[in-house]
Amino acid sequence: MDSLFNAADTALRTLFATPRASQACPTVPEGDTVLNDAEKKKAAGLMRVNHVGEVCAQALYTAQALATPNKALRAHFTQACIEETDHLAWTAQRLEALGSRPSLLNPLWYAGAFGLGLLAGRMGDALSLGFVVETERQVGAHLESHLSLLPEGDHESRAIVSQMQIDEIRHADEALAAGAAELPQPVKELMRAAAKVMTTVAERI
Repeated sequence: MDSLFNAADTALRTLFATPRASQACPTVPEGDTVLNDAEKKKAAGLMRVNHVGEVCAQALYTAQALATPNKALRAHFTQACIEETDHLAWTAQRLEALGSRPSLLNPLWYAGAFGLGLLAGRMGDALSLGFVVETERQVGAHLESHLSLLPEGDHESRAIVSQMQIDEIRHADEALAAGAAELPQPVKELMRAAAKVMTTVAERI
């Protein structure tokens, strides 16, 4: 019952509360960002996608923690969820600074990711961790692509994305060390296809 309450609390805080980071938002020494309207719009669309990714991360880790009977693994997922809250807060702050907003479809993204997390968790701990590894690797590659797409002078967004990429790769490595199993190739391809739909829609809505 406590796990269910915690899952509900995480959903409400993710979707309706202002996230609070435990770590300061990353910065770079190049100076303040000055963007024209077109650059702001481009940066906002990309950061909205990244914010959606963090909404989904909260849902995935919460669902996987709920699904596993392994107390140590539950603690692992819970800690990862807490660390991802920093990313959620940073991307939300950056969207506000750019004069933009999160995706209007965040409740839908959260629900879908939560369902996938439950499904992964029911497949056993090794495959659940394998799902984490593949998700974080795909997110890391996606963030790397954003570094080439963001306006060159958007130092703030670039600093956030760079730190997020480092953290996501670390989460993948930690899941691998915890005993992750390799996912079948068709599952990986399905995950990529679903991510493509999400990122395309979220950049605009």
